[in-house]
Amino acid sequence: MSFVIFVVFVFAVFFRPTTHYATRMANPTLAILNGRIWSNGPATAIALAGDRIVAVGSDREIRSLCSAETRILDAAGGSVLPGFNDAHVHLESSGGNLLGIDLREARDEADFARRLGRYLADQPAGRWIRRGIWDHENWPSHRLPTRQVLDPVSPRHPVFLSRLDGHVAVANSLALAAAKIDRHTADPAGGRIGRESDGTPNGLFFDTALALIRQAMPAATESDRLEAIETGLRHAAAHGLTSLQAMCGTGEYDLLRRLEQSGRLPIRVRAILPPEVLDGGTGFQPVAGRQEENPQAESLCHLKKSPQAESLCHQGFLRTGAIKLFADGSFGAATALLFEPYDDRPDSSGLAIYEPGQLEELIGRIDAAGLQAAVHAIGDRAVDRVLTAFERVLAAGGRRQARHRIEHAQMVRPADRARFGAAGLIASIQPSHCIDDLRWISNRLGGRCRMAYPYRSLAAAGAPIALGTDWDVEPLNPMLTLYAAITRQTTAGDPPAGWFADETVTLAQAIRDYTFGSAYAEFAEADKGTLEPGKLADLVILSRDIAACAPAELLATRPRATIAGGRVVFEA
Repeated sequence: MSFVIFVVFVFAVFFRPTTHYATRMANPTLAILNGRIWSNGPATAIALAGDRIVAVGSDREIRSLCSAETRILDAAGGSVLPGFNDAHVHLESSGGNLLGIDLREARDEADFARRLGRYLADQPAGRWIRRGIWDHENWPSHRLPTRQVLDPVSPRHPVFLSRLDGHVAVANSLALAAAKIDRHTADPAGGRIGRESDGTPNGLFFDTALALIRQAMPAATESDRLEAIETGLRHAAAHGLTSLQAMCGTGEYDLLRRLEQSGRLPIRVRAILPPEVLDGGTGFQPVAGRQEENPQAESLCHLKKSPQAESLCHQGFLRTGAIKLFADGSFGAATALLFEPYDDRPDSSGLAIYEPGQLEELIGRIDAAGLQAAVHAIGDRAVDRVLTAFERVLAAGGRRQARHRIEHAQMVRPADRARFGAAGLIASIQPSHCIDDLRWISNRLGGRCRMAYPYRSLAAAGAPIALGTDWDVEPLNPMLTLYAAITRQTTAGDPPAGWFADETVTLAQAIRDYTFGSAYAEFAEADKGTLEPGKLADLVILSRDIAACAPAELLATRPRATIAGGRVVFEA
């Protein structure tokens, strides 16, 4: 959608006086008064009945609808927005990392080792340490940690910890021994083992090579996994999220189903599953050539009846219908696939997870099954390859209304931006990646930074946008995402004019892409993403009116309450 249309949208929001009522009024179960309602017209109050919005209007109008049984919430002048819908998270691993060790604040290799050593002192000997993330770009050396950094502080524990982007991880010697990895172990397709000059593994693993260690780990217990998921869901609700689009393994999806069946999902989750489901291993049965009559319907997949899976697509708090693929790695790991070598690593242009023909074949299978493809592509060459694969699938008769997605799209050549809209592809992007990476990205890309994180350019070229965080690569806080989108500055305010500030967007556009845009990306815009009568009662009350505050004040804004399906699932 063009920038001009967003300007019209902002005008409509603030200058078109309208009071909305549901066609069939119901006695409100909950009403919010004294707020700044983000809706189609000036409004200060909203009424909910059950799991739906029934009216939007003034305090006086909404009060007149309430009974003695209606619960009243005072927004105290704060913004009331549609619940945020994060289009790209890693729920179980992120929730698990909240329970593990956070090494992102380590100042250098020595501080990294000290913090890890203190943590291990309280862990039983022999326990695998796999919950925790780090970021070497915070260190003066910018060197990746190796087993030599870990070994002195971890003589009793196998350790395998990922960089925050999940595309590179470091193992200590105990973990290498447990996985039987040595100088004779070959690099897998789409991955790489870090090595010393004589070929001995140095503890680093890149992209698909991470699986070499993970397959040697003992399986996490079911209770541990449920604890991680529920911790993540509570964290999301506390930040104003009412929907998450989670990159899930099939086991994680099964646990989410169990939580939903027992009424323990506080917010909505759309599970985006791995390509293994295409092979029928989880009960999935593709139907070749299937065309959706209604692209907004969520009946986007089919299952064989089995005890393991009652339904892969499900209305309610848990839904699915999408498959995640990887085309390349990340900038942080220097494995994002580029046309030209990295400025700081001239011997490398990144890693391709699939060859172009393989990408096209997989996308074609996903499309033919009536599913949505969500393909991770960060480097300019990876984005080009994915665009080409989608275009070829469409040219061969693929579904025009499939709303396939490119996840991240962090570096896009100007000539490639219009290809998103032309093919109906959604750009699922994370603005906070930009303000985090700008600390070091110029060393990696040099003058090519001009093509990086092109939010406004993609939108202007006609790409539908869905916003998210890639949590826990970045914090889940929606206020940070909005701040990043409108400033392109670090939280310290650097650079003062914004980093390539012509790629900033308005607050109204960022909010729309974070709510309606993300709902559109999951075929749910008819039910959520705007505050209108008849839509789901998914909303957040913020601590201030964000339309009237300075950008830096967004960072201090917090949810007063989060409401999902008409239930208050978080209250400060």
